[in-house]
Amino acid sequence: MAISVCVIGAMAAEPIGEDQWERWFAIWATQMAIDQSIAPCTELTLKFTDDVEMTVLNRTYRQQDRPTDVLAFAALEADIPLIEDSEPVYLGDIVIAVPTAARQAADQNHALARELAWLASHGFLHLLGWDHPDECQLQAMLSQQETLLGLITHDLDIFPPAVLL
Repeated sequence: MAISVCVIGAMAAEPIGEDQWERWFAIWATQMAIDQSIAPCTELTLKFTDDVEMTVLNRTYRQQDRPTDVLAFAALEADIPLIEDSEPVYLGDIVIAVPTAARQAADQNHALARELAWLASHGFLHLLGWDHPDECQLQAMLSQQETLLGLITHDLDIFPPAVLL
């Protein structure tokens, strides 16, 4: 499964590099291709930002005047098409507020890398059409996120717990 990930603001999300993100999304896309028809070549943007910009985005698109941890903007409204030619399908954008992610990681005593991966997997599922309007669908989505994180656990175990400065 080929996936191209354009990472914006990567310095805010250290120590995870762009190559690492691309590898993780490729693993996740391969896993999800088992359950869904995903085009063999896809692209997405992963943006790391601060709470100020995230508040603006959350206010603009969700009418909530506060920061949130992750937002996803799917490029496709329908199911992801299975396309036979070599043109990549643009899935959309995932935006993560690093300060919020750092607070959540510290609160849960795990590495910032784990929290960022958790949020990225959540955004990725939204780009694939998953949603959680009710408790049942939320639990299904969280379970799928656990599955996706389980595929990269060996990578995440090298990162220390988050510490807020």
